[in-house]
Amino acid sequence: MKKQVTRRQFIGIGLMAGAGLGVILAGSGSLPTQAQSPTATAKNDSNDKMGLDLSGTIRRIHDPVVIKGEDAYYLFCTGAGIPMRRSEDLLQWEIASPPSVFTVLPAWVRQVIPGQGDVWAPDIAYFNDKYHLYYAVSTFGKNRSVIGLATNVTLDSKDPHYAWVDEGLVIESVSTNNYNCIDPNLVIDADGGAWLAFGSFWSGIKMRRLDYATGKLSTEDTKLYSLATRFVNSGSVEAPFIIRQGEFYYLFVSFDFCCRGADSTYRVMVGRSPTITGPYVDKDGVAMTQGGGTQITFPTERWKGPGHNGIVREKDADYIVYHAYDAANNGVPTLKISKLVWDAEGWPSLEA
Repeated sequence: MKKQVTRRQFIGIGLMAGAGLGVILAGSGSLPTQAQSPTATAKNDSNDKMGLDLSGTIRRIHDPVVIKGEDAYYLFCTGAGIPMRRSEDLLQWEIASPPSVFTVLPAWVRQVIPGQGDVWAPDIAYFNDKYHLYYAVSTFGKNRSVIGLATNVTLDSKDPHYAWVDEGLVIESVSTNNYNCIDPNLVIDADGGAWLAFGSFWSGIKMRRLDYATGKLSTEDTKLYSLATRFVNSGSVEAPFIIRQGEFYYLFVSFDFCCRGADSTYRVMVGRSPTITGPYVDKDGVAMTQGGGTQITFPTERWKGPGHNGIVREKDADYIVYHAYDAANNGVPTLKISKLVWDAEGWPSLEA
């Protein structure tokens, strides 16, 4: 029987973006390290296509999020120091300069979560005249986790004002909590209010109101809102991402298991609500707090476990950004971007 590796264990043993992927995933062989393949270049040249035709440094990208900056698109993902990629067209990607947000983890993180080198599942948003990068650090297999915040006034490293400023702790979870503070997502509501969704396994996806000025937790609204829960497959729901489309807020999450290479079963699900704090329901009317969700990503023969999404919104199109595991290349996590389309009833799907 193959050993099953959880997401936290997968990251903990170093099999993650930017961390040097030279370990063996049970049953899938070894992946090349950064030293063996410094450019980590790939191109979708198979008929088993998923999404747009991407090229460049798209390997070893896990939990991606993309934002359009002043001069280009920027991608942030799980890995040492929060790895960064850059693209001028969403199609051709290169390692950014500098290649990561942090060269050394902030001191407060090293003190609270000692021995952890990787930063998990960042989220990037621009509001209040600066970029807000929320990130998580945790201990695999446990919910001792923190979400921190770093800010920058620009993403263009040639700008003399370019500098990441760590703003410290936003929220944390400890072993006595029934939730896990990882996978942050910042969303601005229709009234301009800031919110942070987060969560992985345990009791599911949660949300807290933020103070718009500081990007930290609100002291006026201290309620912990519950957005989604599962009762099967070890309660495997994580990676929330919320957008507003028309009269609804749409909550995207990932069900089941990542981080098992070509054996991964990750998939993106969605529900919607007229209010940002829910209740969110799927296309069949099932509440996401009762395990509901409408599936929108599906594996192919080559690309397994497509999940952990972000969304890039352009004036004339929406794009869903996610990773999938390449069964033709030892299950290496690879960047995927697909056009998101909306049907007459207002439900999203991936363009064929």
